[in-house]
Amino acid sequence: MAQPVKPPVVQPGTGNNIIVNPCQRGNPIIECIRNVGKEFGEIVVDYQVGRTTGILFLSLRYHRLHPEYIHQRIQKLGHAYNLRVLLIMCDVSEHQEPIRELTKICLHNNITVMVAWTAEEAGFYLSTFKQFEHKPPDLIKERVDKDYDSMLRTSLTSISKVNKTDVETLRTTFGSFADIAKASSDQLLNLPGFGQVKVKRIKDAFEKPFRNNATSALPFAQFQPTSTTQVASTTAAEALAEGVLEVSTNEPAPSHPAREPRPVWDIELDLNESLPPSPESGPLPIRQVAIGQKLTRQRSPSPMWDIELDLDEADVEQSTAKDKFGQPALLS
Repeated sequence: MAQPVKPPVVQPGTGNNIIVNPCQRGNPIIECIRNVGKEFGEIVVDYQVGRTTGILFLSLRYHRLHPEYIHQRIQKLGHAYNLRVLLIMCDVSEHQEPIRELTKICLHNNITVMVAWTAEEAGFYLSTFKQFEHKPPDLIKERVDKDYDSMLRTSLTSISKVNKTDVETLRTTFGSFADIAKASSDQLLNLPGFGQVKVKRIKDAFEKPFRNNATSALPFAQFQPTSTTQVASTTAAEALAEGVLEVSTNEPAPSHPAREPRPVWDIELDLNESLPPSPESGPLPIRQVAIGQKLTRQRSPSPMWDIELDLDEADVEQSTAKDKFGQPALLS
């Protein structure tokens, strides 16, 4: 039995036809492509809808059985086409996780994701891409007239719950956009068709900031160096005025911000208070020395302990004691 002969593959042309990859034969969305011509050609994508636009097609049911297929197609695609689209056919019930994974893959490879739920919807997308190939982008945008009333209507209807009838009510009542923005809540509630929810949306649009405090407030750490420098400078100035500072001019001032002097611990105060003044040296002062902008604290000499005095007396006794032979005796 003779096998059916496949139609020849046509090289991509430059006309107004959508070029279809031969691997897409039998795909039901081909029959749903209307109002534009179709032809088969050797292309790297599944559907070429323009000179610089290529579309890959993927069924989630097929992706569940062959997850490596889309990676091979993207690798083969390389950097071809300026606009690269992955058209996903959502034909499974659990589709959230596969679409999330495919979206991550497309973000890494500069590919736009489009999801269709039926073959008719997918065919309509392909036809629209081809029909708008040479059309300017503002063709599908909403046309807004340049007169004042049209711009006022467009800006106010962007607020939720506000329709064109409400805009006409506001315009006839207040007259201008500035007066509408200054209107109080009581004035808006007296208008027909304006309730609590709609008035709240209008007031939020005019008065509520675009950014909240969490995103606009600067961290407290950024203000810390300024306050620290001021505290250190004030402390140094007060200490210098009292005459307890010794400023050293030999060492240059550091370039980093001045640091606050370390606090005096209670144990240091207790040690200083417990030291009796000796008649030879008098009280042991504690001085603060400022080197540049940095305050340092000089430590007092350590006190003489009893064990040191005992050792000194033992040395004297050892030097005077002698044994029976007249030699210096060793004290055990």
